[in-house]
Amino acid sequence: MSVNTCNAYGKITISDTAIARVASLAAMECYGIVETVSRRFTDSLSELFKKQSHGKGVKVTTNGDRIYIDLYVIIKFGVSINAVAESLKESVKYRVEKFTGMIVDTVNVNIIGVKL
Repeated sequence: MSVNTCNAYGKITISDTAIARVASLAAMECYGIVETVSRRFTDSLSELFKKQSHGKGVKVTTNGDRIYIDLYVIIKFGVSINAVAESLKESVKYRVEKFTGMIVDTVNVNIIGVKL
């Protein structure tokens, strides 16, 4: 899937993969996030054979001009889970909206684990 929009210059199409990469990079810049991880073990195996790992741990769903993002992350031990999750949501939402010009409806944060 992808999101589409039109402006005075023509039609713009942005793939879910591009949105996932932007969301993943924004997530990695947030304090307290150690890494983004795949949702399932089979996803982890398929990631081993790909050269680019950006977008790993991010699921993007689009509906019209609305974007729904699910993030799967490992956080640093000792940080406030609530504070990190809220910061992550705001950062990803802002970055993706700025990148696409579309509305990010929801950002769901799924904490898969904790690392020292």
